[in-house]
Amino acid sequence: QAHLEESGGGSVQAGGSLRLACKTYESGDDIDCMAWFRSTSENQREAVAAADPWSAYHADSVRGRFTASFVRAEKTMYLQMNDLKPEDTAMYFCAARNVYCYENDYDDPAKYETWGPGTQVTVSS
Repeated sequence: QAHLEESGGGSVQAGGSLRLACKTYESGDDIDCMAWFRSTSENQREAVAAADPWSAYHADSVRGRFTASFVRAEKTMYLQMNDLKPEDTAMYFCAARNVYCYENDYDDPAKYETWGPGTQVTVSS
């Protein structure tokens, strides 16, 4: 089965930037959509962005600041985060599924089959 690993998290001051990456390993199934979620509580995950080979989707809270890109040949999704704000502080998780992203369901955690362990992003004011 697929294994996902996030990297790139850290601590920055407001207005700073980070670049997250989600890499896949040993995936037996085709991955057609990858997404980023974030969580500030144990059992809640908020959709941030998703991308497939053709499209990218971004939550209203990050649109214009974050850019997701999915490099299918590398099975890697990147999340460039600019102009970070304290409210962006969260544990960020990547997720993957073997169907394409759709605007009306990319934000549903139940649609994703595989999850990474998360990477912490902390933004100080």
